[in-house]
Amino acid sequence: MFRESIKKMAAYRPGEQPRPGQRLIKLNTNENPYPPSPRVRRAVAKAMTGSAIRLYPAPRADEFVASAARIYSIPQSMIIAGNGSDELLAMVFRATLGSGDTVAYPVPTYSLYDTLALVQEARIVHCPVGADFELPLDALAQARANLTIVCSPNSPSGTSTPVRSLGALAKRLDGRLLVIDEAYADFADENALGLIRRYRNVVVLRTLSKSYSLAGMRLGLCFAHPPVIDALLKVKDSYNLSRVALAAGAEALRDSGWMRRNVAKVIRTRAMTEARLRKLGFQVPPSQANFVLARMPGRDLAPVTRGLRRAGILVRHFATPLLQDAIRISIGTPAEMAALFKALAPLVRASQAKPKRRIRT
Repeated sequence: MFRESIKKMAAYRPGEQPRPGQRLIKLNTNENPYPPSPRVRRAVAKAMTGSAIRLYPAPRADEFVASAARIYSIPQSMIIAGNGSDELLAMVFRATLGSGDTVAYPVPTYSLYDTLALVQEARIVHCPVGADFELPLDALAQARANLTIVCSPNSPSGTSTPVRSLGALAKRLDGRLLVIDEAYADFADENALGLIRRYRNVVVLRTLSKSYSLAGMRLGLCFAHPPVIDALLKVKDSYNLSRVALAAGAEALRDSGWMRRNVAKVIRTRAMTEARLRKLGFQVPPSQANFVLARMPGRDLAPVTRGLRRAGILVRHFATPLLQDAIRISIGTPAEMAALFKALAPLVRASQAKPKRRIRT
């Protein structure tokens, strides 16, 4: 019934979502702890009334894309909307990769890339990051892949690649497509959106899930030159965003000031979180995202993750050799982070009192 490649591959595993009625502090899937703009809630309520909801939405997400064009000063012909940036990634993979084609990206990074590549039966080139998660620029350029992806700020490290380095990579790829996945760009000091004006092979992806507090609406944006947008339209679902989501996205972008105030609160809490984690003995790369990566080299942190789960707190642990000694912690409210540290400190002391568990490679 299914292709052999599909039977062999493992499905992507998202972070745990609480069941109805469960009271858990969610610090595992990088959602924004603050609500979206009140204007968004009013737009959603309006979209749900009357008879318009019986009709299909605009195929090109006109109102949402128009709002994005105004906010980012980019022509509508260079923007396409998606059901979250995950759908936009899937569209890029479908449009660029067939069986045996090559995709390259640094590792560790967003594990969905592997899943999307395997669906296309593409050949994956993993380029290990440096000691401080710096971009393996030479390895990515030398891979000469059909598609190259850089997540910046990167997940799960939270580290950001300088825009000048991304521009240098785009130039070295000789016209091959470079996708810059900027899901967390609003929490960073700089972003790469300006590169699409200088390089015709650059694609920049954004999402409203993180900074705009709209993870439940599934809204994403892709910025690229018109020929790239035209190719992606060929593989897009006909009506990929609901009327409700489009109304929410358009209004959220119009009230970007609300988003920036929430982002500022997250950044302040992020700085406090990094400092407290380091006092507990964790190594923490400086984050430019709405999460931090806390590491204890050589020590499997799965028991710590389970201990936090028993205390009602969800964080993300990746059971892979590259990341077994780390947990990724989304930034919550100050009260949520206080609860995290209250539960985490005794778990760390207990872990440090035991011999290191050898991490299998």
